[in-house]
Amino acid sequence: MFEFAGKVAVITGAASGFGRAFAEKGASLGMKLVLADVNPEALLQTVDALRVGGAEAIGVPTDVSDAAQVEALAQAALDAFGKVHLLFNNAGVGSGGFLWESSANDWAWVFNVNVMGVAHGVRAFTPIMLRQNEPAHIVNTASVAGLLSPPAMGIYNASKHAVVSLTETLYHDLQLAQAAKPADGGEVGCSLLCPAFVPTGIADAERARPAELRNDSGPTRSQIAAGKQLHRAVQSGKLSASDVADITFEAIAARRFYIVTHPGIMATVKLRHEDIEQLRNPTDPMSLKPEVKNAS
Repeated sequence: MFEFAGKVAVITGAASGFGRAFAEKGASLGMKLVLADVNPEALLQTVDALRVGGAEAIGVPTDVSDAAQVEALAQAALDAFGKVHLLFNNAGVGSGGFLWESSANDWAWVFNVNVMGVAHGVRAFTPIMLRQNEPAHIVNTASVAGLLSPPAMGIYNASKHAVVSLTETLYHDLQLAQAAKPADGGEVGCSLLCPAFVPTGIADAERARPAELRNDSGPTRSQIAAGKQLHRAVQSGKLSASDVADITFEAIAARRFYIVTHPGIMATVKLRHEDIEQLRNPTDPMSLKPEVKNAS
């Protein structure tokens, strides 16, 4: 059982959505918080609100796509609190539309944040956790889009599939490393978070795109349609970010790897696996609307 009180949590994408909900949940459990976000103003507001509530928290403006900034975040956490026990690699962005209409900038932006942001977090924080010889845990935020391949979401799907594979491999690597050198009760574990549609700011992620990765031309018809569909889906979500935070912290406490917040989606995941096992053509997960709708 993972204990939270008095421990140190680092959260990326902490100024909104899941990140802010993780911070609020951690504060309610007596954790010390190191919050990171690419938006300094929103981050400051989040830190101030948590401090007013009695939390011990600092904010570190961080672009997770930049390896040096994530390394600086790790050092800031050590400077402030001396240790890190819980890491949420949570920052994420999205881009939709037909794959062939997506620009090189679209690919670079989404992968730099969604994949390399997680990779930088794992690289910077895992050695710290292993050296501490205390219980520690890493949570990587993927998505059910990492378990399925809905149409007109190709870049986002690919990035989240990468996070799924990265995190499953991290689990195995941690098992091997710690079997070779037992940690005497200081096991470092990890979890893979795969939520479905939840009302967060992901549908408005474009606001955080760096100027150098913005497109010169306007969005295509497929990109506009995908954006509208995402807004509708996100707003239709029945679970809140706080609900997801509760589910996630329960899973961390139990040291459970797979965290699927919307279990209704698993029938669609199973169908995808059956397509692969039986060498069938892929089934469009959005064609199973009742199952997808009930999972949101």
